[in-house]
Amino acid sequence: VDEHEMRTSAMIILLMGLGAFTSGLMMSYYALLPYIIGFIMMNFFIGVFFSAKYAPTILMAKFINRHKEPLPIGAVQKHFAWSLGLGLSSISFGISLLLQSDSSLFELLCAFCVFCNTLLYFEVVFGVCIGCKIYFLALNKGWISQPEQQPRCMGDSCEIG
Repeated sequence: VDEHEMRTSAMIILLMGLGAFTSGLMMSYYALLPYIIGFIMMNFFIGVFFSAKYAPTILMAKFINRHKEPLPIGAVQKHFAWSLGLGLSSISFGISLLLQSDSSLFELLCAFCVFCNTLLYFEVVFGVCIGCKIYFLALNKGWISQPEQQPRCMGDSCEIG
């Protein structure tokens, strides 16, 4: 996968997440949240179960970065990170649906939004994929098997030790 596309995709998701967060926090308007979070969840679902190249944010990122030279990074750890994103967005989506009838769940949803947006912020601004770091931690601890090829990380931010 291309580092430029991944970072741009993360920026698109971050902007959507911040939009959802602002809609709920500043305007107390919760009706939009399931749609925004649902789109993010669907994006991760496509990336995990089909191919990241078909995910809507990646398609937008490809267009935005069409004149840049691709910078390949490892797909294995990105798949793991996107699986983490799918899990977090699925939980957030479920909470956002429940929020429509119980506004007391907003603080819980805010906590998930802050956590998810922080992960995205680290990827976009610092080029550090926290999900990839978790992948390499699990790899080094022996919780998952070694990949056939050593993947390259965003901004050379990690190594298999």
